[in-house]
Amino acid sequence: MVQYSSSRLSDSFAALSDVTRRGVLEQLGRSDASITELADRFHMTLTGMKKHVGVLEQAGLVKTEKVGRVRRCSLGLRRLEDEAAWIETYRQLWAARFIALDQVVEDLQRREQNNE
Repeated sequence: MVQYSSSRLSDSFAALSDVTRRGVLEQLGRSDASITELADRFHMTLTGMKKHVGVLEQAGLVKTEKVGRVRRCSLGLRRLEDEAAWIETYRQLWAARFIALDQVVEDLQRREQNNE
């Protein structure tokens, strides 16, 4: 099994676990925005949005830049390849288990039909 940085994965999944942060990423995928614009869009306080952006920034998913008095947010340079690979590993594991379970069910059904 491939080894991944558990800290990096933890930061990513923690950041992605919140619906607002996922929404922020979707919004920033369409266009950059200020923290004020994001707070307005998600109907929350500036302090609340700053915390969400901080979590995303710590995970490398968002970057911020101060332009005058405004803090602009954009998508970070980090992609989610490691996270996708980690998920794919477990998807394959579960798929194999479900295939094996299907085989057991089919065998039991066949035995039941033969006993009738």
